[in-house]
Amino acid sequence: MMSLGSRLFRYGSARSFHKEGINVMWEKPQIGWTKLNYDGSCKCKTGKCSIGGIFRDERAGFVLGYAQSIGESNSTIAELAALVRGLEIALENGWAHVCLEGDSKSLIDIIGRKREAKCRQVQSHVERVNYIIPQFERCVVRHTYREGNRAADRFAQMGHSLKKPQIWRHIPPNEVMRILEQDAQGKTFLRRR
Repeated sequence: MMSLGSRLFRYGSARSFHKEGINVMWEKPQIGWTKLNYDGSCKCKTGKCSIGGIFRDERAGFVLGYAQSIGESNSTIAELAALVRGLEIALENGWAHVCLEGDSKSLIDIIGRKREAKCRQVQSHVERVNYIIPQFERCVVRHTYREGNRAADRFAQMGHSLKKPQIWRHIPPNEVMRILEQDAQGKTFLRRR
C-alpha cells in the first residue's frame, strides 16, 4: 500500500512534468513608436559584465544597436546599465514614443512600482531611469521573457569582447541577423513554466 506522502510526491512529479508552456515571441511596437530591448550579461566565474540593446521600429526594422563591457559588477547592475544607456540613446535621437522591454521581472517591478532598492548602486541607477523616463512624450516599460529578448541578449554577449563601447546604426552586425529575421516573421518559442 502506498503512503499518502508517496502519492503526493508522485502526483506532484507527474503534474510538474505535464505543465503547459506558453508561446513567446518578440512583438512589434505600435506605429510611431520605437522599441528598445535591453539586456545585461554577467560571467559568473569572473564577475565581468557587459550590456547591450537594440532599437526597432513598427515594421521590426533595425534602427540601432549598442554593446559594451562595463567591468566587474553583478547582473542587476548590468541590466540597469543596459537600460540607462538605451534611454540615453533614445533621448539623443529625439524619439518621443519609446517602448522599453527587458527580461528582468524584478527590475521592471522596481521601476514600474517606483520601489526603493536596498543597494545604493542599484538605487542610483533606478533614480537615473526615473529621471529620464518623464522626458519622453510617451514611454511604456514592459517585461518579456528571455525568448522575446534574444536580440538584446546577443548584443549584451557581444559586449564582453569589446574594448570600447560600440553603436551600430541602420545596419545590424551579422551576429544578430538571423534573430532579427525570426523576430520580424513572428517566430514563437515554447517556454516551459
